[in-house]
Amino acid sequence: MEMKNNERRSALRKIFASAAGVVGLGFLAKAEAKAAAPEKEAGSITYQQNAPLFSGHTKHGNLVFIAGKGAHFDGDITAHTNHVLDEVQKELEKAGSSMEKVLKVNVYLADLADYTKMNEAYKGRFGNKPPVRTTVATYGGVPGDSLVEIDCIAYV
Repeated sequence: MEMKNNERRSALRKIFASAAGVVGLGFLAKAEAKAAAPEKEAGSITYQQNAPLFSGHTKHGNLVFIAGKGAHFDGDITAHTNHVLDEVQKELEKAGSSMEKVLKVNVYLADLADYTKMNEAYKGRFGNKPPVRTTVATYGGVPGDSLVEIDCIAYV
């Protein structure tokens, strides 16, 4: 238990120490990305290409940045939240991490009225030491008509 806390603290220190290098990660989202290549490397940064516009995840050192995941099907906030968290988990595992190693989560809701039900589905998904989280309601909705979108930062 103490080891996980120490690992999280260490990873947070590295986030702040590498912030200057991470600020430039926007170049990874170039629309001119070539056909889906499994894993690409640019210096010490690697990323998993899932679509021509953005990466599913980006690695920098021992940090993993997971792109926002949404649910693009008919359903309620509980179904959408469960689906999105399953997708986040798959992407973390693909990157060599896990839900228990998540440091920071951002949750974007299409409607703030869904906050309580989203929270119920979210609870317990990141182990017994949940990461810090920011939750906001978006103006105009979440892209792709998802009721929720979630991204996160973890360590490997």
